[in-house]
Amino acid sequence: MNIFTAIGQFFTNWGAKLASTFLEDDRYMMLVEGLRNTAIITLGALCIGIVIGALVAIIKYCGEGNPAMKPLCVLCDIYTTVIRGIPVVVLLLIFYFVIMKSASGISGGIAVGIVTFGINSGAYMAELMRSGIGAVDAQAMKNILPAIGNEMIALLKETAVAGYVAVQDLTRAGNLIRNNTFDAFNPLMVVALTYLIIVVALTWLLGRFEKRLHKGDRH
Repeated sequence: MNIFTAIGQFFTNWGAKLASTFLEDDRYMMLVEGLRNTAIITLGALCIGIVIGALVAIIKYCGEGNPAMKPLCVLCDIYTTVIRGIPVVVLLLIFYFVIMKSASGISGGIAVGIVTFGINSGAYMAELMRSGIGAVDAQAMKNILPAIGNEMIALLKETAVAGYVAVQDLTRAGNLIRNNTFDAFNPLMVVALTYLIIVVALTWLLGRFEKRLHKGDRH
């Protein structure tokens, strides 16, 4: 068997393995659903993070040198310190297994994921927005918008732990396929490649957006 025959045989066998892993029982749809859930959690959490971050940033910015707002500023400091000091996966488990049990208004892993990642994101977003607000007014949004884009990319990757609370996100979908097929390589590589493609694409778009903002500064 020459090298070309061996290479051809390898790709033939790999193609058959891919087909059996993803096409049988329409397992690829698990990845589609997982990607959809990942997008929902990411975008929902980003919206919550922006609202919380803006509120905390405004309070802390306006509270500088204002004794009347000191209690609110202290509460904001406690919030950012506590949330940033606890791993997001631990927060997720606390919200799902502790808080969710006593909060009838929050149900389902996706809802808990959105709330948890949103609250976690807000703690980081607050400092980003505060520094942006502290800049020259005309430049405030130009400083904040790229930071929000970077936070969205970070959120996308953080949601990979949503499977801890029974959410079929992209990572959990790949792991379920691995369990069902005993094929670890292909599902996990597809998941990794999907995340990589999305992150690279978002990073590229963000870079283009930042260049447009800087180009506007020169006019």
